[in-house]
Amino acid sequence: MQRFIDGWHSPSLNQWMGIVTYGHYGFPLLLFPTAAADFLEYERFQMIDALAPFIDGGKVKVFSINSINREAWLNRGMHPGAMAWRQVQYNKYICDEVVPYIWNSCRGRFGIITCGASLGAYHAMNQLCRRPDLFAGTLAMSGDYDIRHYIHTDYSDENIYFNNPVEYVPQLGGEYLNALQHKRDIFLATGQGNYENPGASRYFSQLLSQKGIPHELSMWGHEWPHDWPTWRAMIKYFVGERY
Repeated sequence: MQRFIDGWHSPSLNQWMGIVTYGHYGFPLLLFPTAAADFLEYERFQMIDALAPFIDGGKVKVFSINSINREAWLNRGMHPGAMAWRQVQYNKYICDEVVPYIWNSCRGRFGIITCGASLGAYHAMNQLCRRPDLFAGTLAMSGDYDIRHYIHTDYSDENIYFNNPVEYVPQLGGEYLNALQHKRDIFLATGQGNYENPGASRYFSQLLSQKGIPHELSMWGHEWPHDWPTWRAMIKYFVGERY
């Protein structure tokens, strides 16, 4: 498998951000880490091994990046406004730096599928819903799409609102909504086993349906917990069978 580690000092975040690419050809899949992990997390937990047949076969080219969650939603000592502002900077990093990097690597402006598990699922869905002009779809696994669960106060501002999918998606209209209504590759997958929160995926699926946004809610059984074996099985199934 072709594997290339790269990185640069991000002007959007004012820090070094790593990125790793797996494969030589195929549709671009952008991975967002869970919780506070780094760009090699999915490799360490054998997610790349699960995708190896599709990477080696030229079906998918995978890109994995760092999170900033320790500097935002997971930092309880931080003011919520500062958390949200760091997320705004992360959004800029994704759109202005990572997306052009992927297009350059793929030698064209191909539709990028975002993907993540747990808190990574939030990021994957948030990026798609905010910028459907840049992203073609998402595979969001075991996610919670209400970022206020990480804030623990009643504080609100426009940066929190516009990074909280359960709030801004019901209000979408115009070109943003039209673009999302023409997507065909939006998947919400969740197990129903230990530590899973299937209600979060059901609720967000209802919001998407109310806006006429096509998607698939995939409810896996009670034998699938909130853990890596579940996500390895999910990503292998969806990349192999649905993309």
